[in-house]
Amino acid sequence: MKSKRGITLNPQVYFELAGASRRVAGFRKKQAIFSQGDAADSVIYIREGSVKLTVVNESGKEAVLAIFGAGEFFGEGGMAGQTVRMGTATAISPTTVLMIGKDEMMRVLHAEHELSDRFIMCLLARNNRVEADLIDQLFNSTEKRLARTLLLLARYGGEDQPEPVIQEISQATLAEMIGTTRSRVNLFMNKFRKLGFIEYDGEIKINKSLLTFVLHE
Repeated sequence: MKSKRGITLNPQVYFELAGASRRVAGFRKKQAIFSQGDAADSVIYIREGSVKLTVVNESGKEAVLAIFGAGEFFGEGGMAGQTVRMGTATAISPTTVLMIGKDEMMRVLHAEHELSDRFIMCLLARNNRVEADLIDQLFNSTEKRLARTLLLLARYGGEDQPEPVIQEISQATLAEMIGTTRSRVNLFMNKFRKLGFIEYDGEIKINKSLLTFVLHE
């Protein structure tokens, strides 16, 4: 990436710096980063922590749309014509983000090919997850959907090394993500623990045997 002086700059450096059109912000666990109906005027990059995106319908029912982790973008809907946020983003754990103004993000994507490539790859990976989620909902059992969700949260199958310990995720949130009840999630979590797929004591440690279960079940 090149600065205004023409000096090549690593995209990661850009994400670590604040500026006139981008600011670093920290959020406590359960603190809203933005709320449904807010102006869609920025794109957000997660420097550390994790975020859940939820939506509430007219009858007040809430659904979890996605979980984002460090190194991911979200909130880019304003760049595609959205004027307001379609959901609420909430920090699952203490989280630090870089909030990039919509116009600044458009400028950088046009000017800096390396950063643009990284952004596009992030969106493509998310699109692949959405398609896989749809297939998962249509064809897989609740038990297998839970196993796959745990693996995704631990980043198995991603470019980065997996993070076997999942922190700050409740059974209620897992239930919302896979479309079932908390009692069903509790049942399968206990089964996974007895089979040695996970270690579960507040934090969730994912063992490789869970991946084998999903691939060969």
